[in-house]
Amino acid sequence: MTANAKIKIINIVGARPNFMKIAPLMRAFAASERIEPLLVHTGQHYDERMSDLFFKQLNIPEPDINLGVGSGSHAVQTAEVMKRFEPVVLEHKPDAVLVVGDVNSTIACALVAKKLGAKVIHVEAGLRSFDRSMPEEINRVLTDAISDLLLVSEQSGLDNLKREGVDDGKVFLVGNVMIDTLEANRQRAAESDVLERLGVAAGEFGLVTMHRPANVDDPEILKTLLDVLNEFTDRVKLVWPVHPRSQKNMERFGLAEKVAGDGWITPEPLAYLDFLKLMDSAAVCLTDSGGIQEETTILGTPCITLRENTERPATIDAGTNVIVGRDPAKIRAAFEKAMANKAHTPARPPLWDGAAAERIAELLVEQLG
Repeated sequence: MTANAKIKIINIVGARPNFMKIAPLMRAFAASERIEPLLVHTGQHYDERMSDLFFKQLNIPEPDINLGVGSGSHAVQTAEVMKRFEPVVLEHKPDAVLVVGDVNSTIACALVAKKLGAKVIHVEAGLRSFDRSMPEEINRVLTDAISDLLLVSEQSGLDNLKREGVDDGKVFLVGNVMIDTLEANRQRAAESDVLERLGVAAGEFGLVTMHRPANVDDPEILKTLLDVLNEFTDRVKLVWPVHPRSQKNMERFGLAEKVAGDGWITPEPLAYLDFLKLMDSAAVCLTDSGGIQEETTILGTPCITLRENTERPATIDAGTNVIVGRDPAKIRAAFEKAMANKAHTPARPPLWDGAAAERIAELLVEQLG
């Protein structure tokens, strides 16, 4: 590569959590005189309406290529992404392929790139839940193992990669691109009328998200969680934009009536700005999502994580997030604590400052140019 040649980077977006991560990167790359970015949407998130809405709200450019993969089992989806992405790499001959997060598109595109000789850049590298039953954990570990540049969002990522023997020269703490998107959209989100549309007041409702297989695929576990959440509807309304997987399972297990009472508000999945307004306005969030743990830390909204572990321990250290698993007693205790102190207390881990994407652009020019 000549001194002033542009660095061609194919950037991968696939599922909804990726949209918030890729948006600031595409802006930073477009502003760089040295980077030529291409955007590939694998279509792993197959809800066209929601996908288009996220792209529009986050000002993500139209994808240069859409693979249109759609739904399927983990094996089918991963294989289909690989089959459709390989010709893209062969045609465009990128210097690097950048993947974010831990979805099936992440590992699938990283594998294709590596086998075809392109460098692999992993944004959000090094996160570990240490739970190999989670498909995302497998994707994280394998992607990190073949990446040439591992860009880390928090200290635990550095520690994990060091313990795994990854060369320090490939690992860089850059901050959290999810927070770039949050900070860039806070004002617009504040203007959302979602509270009025749902009929709730700031500080007077809880926000729920549940979609992980460990929580929604087993009827007994799902029933236990819904029963304990129902206890809280005497105190606050619970807003749950129900994930399609959760909705399907509740209907299959005969549990849909558990969320049909007056204490529940169950809209379809919401656009980013509406959901950000809800997170910022809620008295408490009860979730099994990784990204929500991060966003509530910056917003200061108490977060109760309905999992046995987290790959984002910075949120625990910040004091905004607590891990309760599926233990009703722990869930109740965490809820009572959150309700006793409704004052939001934001926290900001190192480099969660809204400028991670700019740091990444500078770093890639330095490392690849």
